[in-house]
Amino acid sequence: MANNIISPENLVYKKPTLMNDTTMHYCPGCSHGVVHKLVAEVIEEMGMSDKAIGVCPVGCAVFAYRYLDIDWQEAPHGRAPAVATGIKRLWEDRLVFTYQGDGDLACIGTAETIHALNRGENIPIIFINNAIYGMTGGQMAPTTLMGQKTATCPYGREPQLHGYNLNITELASHLKGTCYVTRQSVDTVASINKAKRAIRKAFEASMQGKGSSLVEIVATCNSGWKLSPVKANEWMRENMFPEYEKGDLKDTTGL
Repeated sequence: MANNIISPENLVYKKPTLMNDTTMHYCPGCSHGVVHKLVAEVIEEMGMSDKAIGVCPVGCAVFAYRYLDIDWQEAPHGRAPAVATGIKRLWEDRLVFTYQGDGDLACIGTAETIHALNRGENIPIIFINNAIYGMTGGQMAPTTLMGQKTATCPYGREPQLHGYNLNITELASHLKGTCYVTRQSVDTVASINKAKRAIRKAFEASMQGKGSSLVEIVATCNSGWKLSPVKANEWMRENMFPEYEKGDLKDTTGL
């Protein structure tokens, strides 16, 4: 009886075959694990398992290589778009993408990010934005919101003292080299499904030579925010979404 229940025709869901049997090390409630799964599913469904190359720099995102069974290249802090550019120009038939956090992409790697997108390099950038430096102690990042408290702005971010938060995705939507720019989240089942479709669209645009894509995922960092996973999701919905409205900011792919 049990064998009949778990037969292939009754299978509703399974772990992506590209996901390694590695114990998840991310903090409970972290969004990275969810996005890893989505990337693995999209690569597998596109039949690109043998031609996918991910580029990760420094930060929590660096550990993506532990979980996805594809080729990976490590890059210096912030330089993933430059490394991915070189790989993609050498192997045009490969699916080359970067996977970066906001401290890496929007601070140390601002120049590499902006110029790769503006050149229209055929690489999709997966941008995990939790508005804080999660790995190194919860310091303020360029993406930290106004009034948000961090280890280095314990009374909240103030524009007169800390400057304004940087909206990379809005900047990317105005660049001529970008073909698809979108902001998503993974806080509900519906948003997870939408984020997966966005990643798929960005990957397909890359393989069709349409230009650069940026998929921002507004994410939680419950340890950096000093909140439980449940409270972190509540804080994200109440505070991040009014400022970072979800949806496509630019779509010229025609997909």
